[in-house]
Amino acid sequence: MSRYLRYFVPGGMYFFTVVTHDRRPILGTELGRECLRNALETIRARWPFEITAIVLLPDHLHTIWPIKHHID
Repeated sequence: MSRYLRYFVPGGMYFFTVVTHDRRPILGTELGRECLRNALETIRARWPFEITAIVLLPDHLHTIWPIKHHID
C-alpha cells in the first residue's frame, strides 16, 4: 500500500472520494451496500475512526473524516 503524505491540522478534516472499479454501479445494490458496511465495521474495529459525513452513489462515495491525531 502506498504511504501518502498527509497534512496534519488539529481540528481539520479529510474529504475524499472513492470510485468503484470501472465505475460499476455496485454501491447502488443491497449487496454492495452490505459489503461496504461490513468493510467499514471491520476496519473501524481495528483502527477506530469517526465518519462525519458520507454520500453514497451507485459508482462512488464521498466522505469526510475528522483528523484526530498525527499518523507517522
